[in-house]
Amino acid sequence: MAQGALEGLRLIEMGQLIAGPFCGQLMGDHGAEVIKVEPPKIGDAMRNWGQGIPLWFSVVGRNKKSITLNLREKEGQAIVRQLAAKADFLLENFRPGTLERWNLGWDELSAVNEALIMIRVSGYGQTGPYSPRAGYGGIGEAMGGMRYIAGEPDRPPSRAGLSIGDSLAATYACLGAMMALNHRHKTGKGQVVDSAIYEAVLAMMESTVPEYTVTGHIRERTGSILPKIAPSNVYPTRDGSVLVAGNQDSVWKRMAAMMGMADLGDDPRYNSHVARGQNQAELDDLIGKWTSTLTSKEVLDLCEEHGVPAGNMYRAPEMLEDPHFAAREAIVDVPHPLHEDFKMQNVVPTLSETPGQIEWVGPELGQHNEEIYGELLGMDSATRADLSDRGII
Repeated sequence: MAQGALEGLRLIEMGQLIAGPFCGQLMGDHGAEVIKVEPPKIGDAMRNWGQGIPLWFSVVGRNKKSITLNLREKEGQAIVRQLAAKADFLLENFRPGTLERWNLGWDELSAVNEALIMIRVSGYGQTGPYSPRAGYGGIGEAMGGMRYIAGEPDRPPSRAGLSIGDSLAATYACLGAMMALNHRHKTGKGQVVDSAIYEAVLAMMESTVPEYTVTGHIRERTGSILPKIAPSNVYPTRDGSVLVAGNQDSVWKRMAAMMGMADLGDDPRYNSHVARGQNQAELDDLIGKWTSTLTSKEVLDLCEEHGVPAGNMYRAPEMLEDPHFAAREAIVDVPHPLHEDFKMQNVVPTLSETPGQIEWVGPELGQHNEEIYGELLGMDSATRADLSDRGII
């Protein structure tokens, strides 16, 4: 990987699905050498996930090298220790205690490489009474507080339609790894990064906890609005709907003028954040009646002209047609061995000097066995063949 800010760093990725591997994707996007360890013949379960044709692994596995290794066998565990000795990071998202049973816990791995940074992602963290429990992203979203407030008030809690909890935990894991790397620059020593899914969700819960402890208030489901934040909603148009957010005093005045109702900018019912929040429902109704007389494009054009934040609800087709997405290369074409027109989201964030890039989609299972075992670890072909025949690699 050329150009990446993490070029020259090596990550050993163990585990599967999203909560760990998305962290590996982020680091691989920015130039780290990511060596993904997968079970022989089976591989990461993510290889079979997706809507219709399984394509998800092509994204979360991008820029990674795949090797196969049986972690349940002592010989496989010994190979992990060899890899750890040559790595900067080791990433895993097994249930806590699993690596310790395999003699691959922090004590064993730091003994072979004191500079190693061990990134551990789990449902509940490495300590505490719940740590041994199995934990998926959806459970973390529920216990972290996100699910309770998602959806319409007259229906059970909903979900976002994406694996938000897993991805948040992986993102915080990546952030923690960068913090640990800076600490290693100063001390020469690695440490453990412990990212729990429920805590990653909890970290995003704004002021919900102090709202309860100070005032007794519990946030409830509110559908498409945030209570007391107005106007900010999805409003009907003649041909669909648009999201408009005029929830700041100066923006609201511009919005009122845009609607031909400039007097509402100074109306005491709406001229402050608090007042608009108290009259949120009637204000939304007023705006909805205005937007329903226009097309979505007409509303968006007016919002752009008057400096009012607004946007359409995009799906993949709209993203691919949008000139801004194209100008920033937010979605890029990536060569794929099976699909001619393969597009995916690009690397984020954008760095001016070391932007990172996508060099390849998720690799074939064991595609890099010869490179890693032969070149990096120095195994001869006879040893590799023997280990393969016995199901170790």
